[in-house]
Amino acid sequence: MARALAANGYADTTITHIVREAAVSRRTFYEHFATKAECLIALYEAASLNALKTLREAIDPQRDWQAQIENAMSAYLRGLSQNPVLLRTLFVEILGLGAEGLAARRRMNEVITDFMLKIVNGERGQPKRKAPLTRELALAVVGGIHELVLDAIERDCANDLQSIVAPAIQLVRAATQDPRQ
Repeated sequence: MARALAANGYADTTITHIVREAAVSRRTFYEHFATKAECLIALYEAASLNALKTLREAIDPQRDWQAQIENAMSAYLRGLSQNPVLLRTLFVEILGLGAEGLAARRRMNEVITDFMLKIVNGERGQPKRKAPLTRELALAVVGGIHELVLDAIERDCANDLQSIVAPAIQLVRAATQDPRQ
């Protein structure tokens, strides 16, 4: 699916393109997916989990908190910018699927939000902050960073997301600053 999307864009990608790229039969495709949209959602979820893996691997608890934020944002945005055509499809065209695409986006944002809460607030019994980061604020940060990515896509800068590393870091720092310290 990813290769077919990169070559054709979502609107022009057909099941024939997908099965050709995957080197499988139409029957095999339909054993796994009912529609092209369902296949796109599976790709979206897999790509989102891969991006989360990049974030996880960029976190080094032995390093200073500020350095961790910089490292994680740089790695995350560098990873996203590796395939600008796919990035556009995953950030823009997923929403064209309507409620189904929006639900997939919400699920993945929740997974990333949960990760952020775990990193910022610490494991149970090991608080890192006097005032825990709220779920709503963490979700706002995730959404804000994704809006920065969408803005870069719209400005045809998807191949260089490093330009938004600084504002993304600033957003994370602002939201994670412990108000009681």
